[in-house]
Amino acid sequence: MSQTNYPAGWDAERFKRLLSDYEGQSDDAQVAEDEEAARDQAGRAVISVPDDLLPAIRQLLATHHSD
Repeated sequence: MSQTNYPAGWDAERFKRLLSDYEGQSDDAQVAEDEEAARDQAGRAVISVPDDLLPAIRQLLATHHSD
């Protein structure tokens, strides 16, 4: 059996509590949490686009260089 390494300040009990919280969330709650986290990123934007534009957007993003 392999040893589990937790981040500093974490232990198995804390990990189990976090996992339990996430497993208990509804799909809507999970999406809302992800959207909130995305909005909180400075210099970033979240948009909705038609699926057929995704290949062109991915290509553009692949060639974009952040400073």
